[in-house]
Amino acid sequence: MGSRSGGFDAGSGVLAAARTGRDPVCLRPVATPVLAPRPCPARVPLAPAQERMWHAAQLGRSGDWNVARALRLRGASVDVAALRAALKLLVVRHVPLRTRYPDTEFGPAQQVVDPDDVVLDVAEHGVSEADLAPAVAALAAQPFDLARDLPVRARLFVLGPDDVVLALVVHHISVDGRSMGPLIRDLVTAYSACRAGTCPHWPPLPISYIDYTLWKHEQLGEFTDEWSRATHQLRYWANALAGRPALLDLPVRELPAPPIDPVAGALLPISFDAVTHAGLLRMAQEGRASLFMVLQAAFALTVGAFARSGDVTVATAVSGRDHRLLDDLVGNFSDDVLMRVRLDRAADVGELLEQVRRVALAAYAHPDTPNPRLKRCLPQDAALPLFQATLILQRAQARRATVEPPAAPGLSITEVSTGVVRAKHDLEFGLTDHYDPLGAPAGVDGSFIYPIARFDEATAQQFVARFLAVVGLLAEGYRGPLAALLATTGHPRARGPARRATRVLV
Repeated sequence: MGSRSGGFDAGSGVLAAARTGRDPVCLRPVATPVLAPRPCPARVPLAPAQERMWHAAQLGRSGDWNVARALRLRGASVDVAALRAALKLLVVRHVPLRTRYPDTEFGPAQQVVDPDDVVLDVAEHGVSEADLAPAVAALAAQPFDLARDLPVRARLFVLGPDDVVLALVVHHISVDGRSMGPLIRDLVTAYSACRAGTCPHWPPLPISYIDYTLWKHEQLGEFTDEWSRATHQLRYWANALAGRPALLDLPVRELPAPPIDPVAGALLPISFDAVTHAGLLRMAQEGRASLFMVLQAAFALTVGAFARSGDVTVATAVSGRDHRLLDDLVGNFSDDVLMRVRLDRAADVGELLEQVRRVALAAYAHPDTPNPRLKRCLPQDAALPLFQATLILQRAQARRATVEPPAAPGLSITEVSTGVVRAKHDLEFGLTDHYDPLGAPAGVDGSFIYPIARFDEATAQQFVARFLAVVGLLAEGYRGPLAALLATTGHPRARGPARRATRVLV
């Protein structure tokens, strides 16, 4: 797709369509490609979801996309040798974990390392409890050379004879959020087998990530083909984003922050109770929308108030796992989709929700345009971000905090927090909705992440308070004009809690 050197570079056809609003090209009917194992060509391009991470690494920001997880093993039977063997088996099983990403004369490519050539550096370090978090953070901050390194590294931090933390860092180009489930599950299964001196009894994977990549490219076609799905999606985004503000005027720090990592982040917890959750669901049902769409409308309102703008572009992530054969694969399938919300074109809450519903459905239907290619077809400065604010909502899954491996008496394996917070966007909500065993709403919780180089804690708390206030009003049944919800300056100074902010808003 975007990685091929002879590809369409968002030239005059797309730009003309963006300026005129016309879409002169329709999709040509083609047979639907089948997702199945297929012969591997000499060169495998990047999957669309991988291109953003690859280009960020080329700009020296590889470490920004590291994903860190940690497992704590406690008990009399912790077996370090078995852990090392299990990691090797895990990397052999999941192709993206043993893939390099070199640049070639035809653009970046996936280069899979033969299982016999896999070499993992799983060093062992003794640490104290106090030194554990800084040690994991230091490991997570080390960048990968995607052209030379395997995109995974591990360390065994030994806190005592029966207490070991396995820290695992994988580059986002090879995993996404939903990869963590099968990755941790397969690692625990392999460890249990290695402890027992047997082979893990894994069900065979029906396809590989390479099969997925080739299937995706066959679906999308080439940008050189004006009839292809790839060109159609790029044209949609060029039209949808034409003329938007290039940068939101957010209330950033008045004084420069101390020299720090620009994506070093801080986190504020956030939650709504079951009553608020139920109210939001009622609004979604009334508007033929989803809970996510209601929350995204509240988010766009809050961003618009802070940025003093009636035209805001917010984003969310799509899983990209739109086929059952992808469920158990480790790899990067997810990508961001943008939603341009025109607050200045909605008179009241009902009109806003309908707009968000239409914009979200259109975005979901066009999920495969890599950000680097999209930037090349927009008139704004390519150094500016495509978006600054994102909200992600996911459904809670029933899972236990302790991962119990089979046949492991006297041993506990628990996933622990790494304490690593990376803020790649200015304003970012990660939320999870919960339901009781009967399906009734049980509340929404999550966190707000922000870069400490851009915002101080007081400003972040103000943003969260305003978001909670808007959510509370919508849940209580407010359906009136947007003016009351936007009645704030872009640099609010109120320090009150969410309840107090609600009274101010109305």
